[in-house]
Amino acid sequence: MLTAIVTGASRGLGRALARTLAAHGWTVVADARDGAALARALDGAPGVCQVPGDLTDPEHRFELVRVAAAAGGLDALVCNAGTLGPAPLPSVADLDLAAFTDTLATNTVAQAGLIQAALPVLRPGGVVVAVTSDAAREPYPGWAAYGASKAALEQLAHILGAERPDLRVYRVDPGDMRTAMHAAAFPDEDISDRPPPEASVPGLVRLLGGELPSGRYEARAVAAPEEVSA
Repeated sequence: MLTAIVTGASRGLGRALARTLAAHGWTVVADARDGAALARALDGAPGVCQVPGDLTDPEHRFELVRVAAAAGGLDALVCNAGTLGPAPLPSVADLDLAAFTDTLATNTVAQAGLIQAALPVLRPGGVVVAVTSDAAREPYPGWAAYGASKAALEQLAHILGAERPDLRVYRVDPGDMRTAMHAAAFPDEDISDRPPPEASVPGLVRLLGGELPSGRYEARAVAAPEEVSA
């Protein structure tokens, strides 16, 4: 039986992926800050171990890994949890540095800590997925905190892939989605025309199969084998 840690699983992409993997027979260790929201999202999903907590807490990160190890080992780590950062989205000139620090702590430093905790128990040939965004590469006004944090996460994962050729390390852009985070980023826009998170799940499932080389992929384009960029 395969085991995955999926963070940020109380809503959006994390919820959709956790439920899909569980339905396909995976054991899923799922986390979110809000335990009640996590229970509402995943109750009834077979094979899901709910571990609520904050990824910026080192003890919570180690607890996720302990639960996965107790389930028989770890085959995949999906670093999906994250924060938009300060909203409404500020310009660089107006960016509150304390809020910027908090965004980096959640989206980059906590992810590095979870990867460090997971590596000793991740099976050879295992998969690490860093969920990123086109905001890591494109200069969208107002997206400095989020974009910088995701750019740093991308480079962290890129280097990990070079250091650990025994693993598959993917930087995955899920694309525009109809989520609470996107609604918060665009409070004055109707985002009902955006694809649901479930539209990005098949590409992630394929990547978790470990057949593609380490690199950066767009989830909804991954049905084609070409890598977006190394």
